[in-house]
Amino acid sequence: MDWIWLMETVQGCIWSLIKLVLIAIPLMIMIEFFKEFKVVEKIAPLFYSVLRLLKLPQEAVLPLIAGLVFGIAYGAGVIIQSAREEVIKKEDLFTVSLFLVICHSLIEDTMLFLTVGANFWIIVLGRFLLAILVTYAWVIFKRGKHSIKNRSAHYNNQTP
Repeated sequence: MDWIWLMETVQGCIWSLIKLVLIAIPLMIMIEFFKEFKVVEKIAPLFYSVLRLLKLPQEAVLPLIAGLVFGIAYGAGVIIQSAREEVIKKEDLFTVSLFLVICHSLIEDTMLFLTVGANFWIIVLGRFLLAILVTYAWVIFKRGKHSIKNRSAHYNNQTP
């Protein structure tokens, strides 16, 4: 057995675990801080232009920010709560979910990728822009589908 390889592997795993803890614990503290001081509600206006582009109501900002900042699990919790309270239409919740599938946990994931040498701007802008492009394409497709349904309903209701 190659003991040097084993020791290097164990040492690498321990170092990765230490980095993970150094990122995760401050992030958990930050989440609690955000909740306590209602930071999400204060930064919501920064996202209104994205919401307009994606044809989402302003009520969609909380699930969007929660997923972007805190991750898909917390974001999903906010999405489920919004669905139960019927604050946002289901089709809008799907649009938010589609965006978050591509671009969630932007802070934590980026910090983790940085520890292995990734480029900050490529990670953040790449994920954010890809999420906007894919979600916008979905919105256009969805709008076109509704337009076709409306036109066919209009023609079907006409009498000769």
